[in-house]
Amino acid sequence: MTLNFLRSSTKLSSIDLVQFVGENRRQIMQTVNIHEAKTQLSRLIDLAVKGEPFIIAKAGKPLVKVERLDEPEKKTRRLGFMAGQMKVPDDFDTMFQEEIEKMFYGEDGEK
Repeated sequence: MTLNFLRSSTKLSSIDLVQFVGENRRQIMQTVNIHEAKTQLSRLIDLAVKGEPFIIAKAGKPLVKVERLDEPEKKTRRLGFMAGQMKVPDDFDTMFQEEIEKMFYGEDGEK
């Protein structure tokens, strides 16, 4: 089991907690103190990503649970989904041309 590998290779002084998941299934969850979590963060995150959550504790009191996030659902973009629902005026590129020129060049219209 990966937790045993972590314990034997890094000699973490950790406590195992048992978390009940569902009715008949249980999972052993490793508890690591803050200092150990800081020094072994990359390795602990790799374990969480592989599906082995862990708890970070301070002075033996659990503070946070770290576990893998589910991948967000990808939304498919549909091109042309509003086709035929709106109309662009023929003079779109020249709309409000006189007003814009007045703002830039003043009322006289000197260019």
